[in-house]
Amino acid sequence: MHAATRFEAYDSSHLVVLTIFVIGCVLAVVAGRALRGSDAARVLSRCGAVAVAGVTIPLQLLQFTPDEWSLNTSLPLQLCDLAWMVAVHALWTGNRTTATITWLWGLTLTMQGMLTPDLASPFPEPRFLMFWAMHVLIIWAGFLLVPGLGIGPTWRTYRRAVGATLVWLVAVFAFNVVVGTNYGYVNRKPQRASALDLLPEWPWYLAVEVLVLAAVWALLVLPWARRTVPDQAREPARG
Repeated sequence: MHAATRFEAYDSSHLVVLTIFVIGCVLAVVAGRALRGSDAARVLSRCGAVAVAGVTIPLQLLQFTPDEWSLNTSLPLQLCDLAWMVAVHALWTGNRTTATITWLWGLTLTMQGMLTPDLASPFPEPRFLMFWAMHVLIIWAGFLLVPGLGIGPTWRTYRRAVGATLVWLVAVFAFNVVVGTNYGYVNRKPQRASALDLLPEWPWYLAVEVLVLAAVWALLVLPWARRTVPDQAREPARG
């Protein structure tokens, strides 16, 4: 057998990653619920923050080396590049707003990236490792924080998540226009197959995507907003 020269969706490496991902989601929820409200929960959460940063930062730095650098892909402007930073903050502080953003971004946008990956590099190339480590850890963090530790979203944190996403969308769109890139696929659809193929052409798919995401996120928030969740979050007084 010889090593693959190009990643293909749902090949053996993709299926292995998805299997590990599902197992990790279950373990994150079980561990979080078992430790919820204890000092050990804070230790676990902060260990998760260190793990996310410890895995993701070196892999992202590789994108700035001569062999890996590309203006179109190396800058940390994809939503997942921000999501792992948000996840680290949520895991370290227990902040409800960043936990909500991690949960909503993870279960929709990051999940879409896992199911329809726009990736060419096969295992074990650095881009392969960076892509999957970032996506998997973001969603694991969301499962640990929300159904695990019980830092559930509220309608206030939902509005903040929507607002933060719109700010990112406008900023990245402007950057893409100036530089000629397509971070976040906000200026055109990706060349590889994705869920965006089901939507109208640019710019209408952006409007549809925003409306669909807002509705789906509301559904993801609804079960938590309707119940009284013990406040595990340690938000600032102005939060």
